[in-house]
Amino acid sequence: MAEKKRKVQVSERRKFFTHISHNVGLGLMGGLLWGAYTSKAKSAPLTLRPPAALPEDDFMRTCIRCGLCAEACLNRESNIDKETLKPRPATLKMARASDDVMIGTPFFKPRDVACYMCEDIPCVPVCPTEALDITLVRNKEHNLDPTLMSMGIAVVDSNSCIAFWGIQCDACYRACPLMDVAIKLEYDRNARTGKHAFLKPVVEMHACTGCGLCEMACVTEKAAIFVQPREVALGRPGDHYVRGWDKKDEQRIQNRVGKDVTTHDKRSDEKAEDYLNMDVEY
Repeated sequence: MAEKKRKVQVSERRKFFTHISHNVGLGLMGGLLWGAYTSKAKSAPLTLRPPAALPEDDFMRTCIRCGLCAEACLNRESNIDKETLKPRPATLKMARASDDVMIGTPFFKPRDVACYMCEDIPCVPVCPTEALDITLVRNKEHNLDPTLMSMGIAVVDSNSCIAFWGIQCDACYRACPLMDVAIKLEYDRNARTGKHAFLKPVVEMHACTGCGLCEMACVTEKAAIFVQPREVALGRPGDHYVRGWDKKDEQRIQNRVGKDVTTHDKRSDEKAEDYLNMDVEY
């Protein structure tokens, strides 16, 4: 009887430790998978955030994944379908594990649902942590101004945009809420036919808010105009290059880092004709 009892106790202990080992293994595996996921999500540079979002690193530290911005987006008055009297799909989504975005954070995909640039910008004021900084979308009169949104910038792929082929299309131009300001049509002669004109869409980087209405309206199978974060879409010439005709740009370099950067060399002391005409015979 004692021997039987001892075997039962040994068996129960074995099950106990096996259960602990199993749980520890699952925990470690889950930690590895979560670490891999967060690394992948953080490395996704093309994520578009709501209006007035802080720079990505600051946004990730500040956003508490509450979802209030997405709820405000879905429940806005302008989101009601006039026929069904029900809300349409919201622009903002809260990322799931299947998305290539940090889980629980708000983002949007313009090709699916663009930002409609609501006048009251309902997603921003509800943010409890200022991860969406309302001061970024207030004008000088302290009123909310949708034109101050900066979610990204639209980029035109001239190879796939049919307007650059000579086919008349102005879908993105007509969809832009800042027509002739953020997107303009550039007239150009079609030398191939000699008869027609190109109407090429041109994005004004200083005016584009990155709402994505142009991308959603694009008629090509894969959008030929698409929104990217500004830090991805735009280049950076460097602080030592200055637009001399722009007084604000002159002011920008006064506090730049690395003031000793210069392009002056020995040739700069010579006259242009001294070296441009070298070895040239007339």
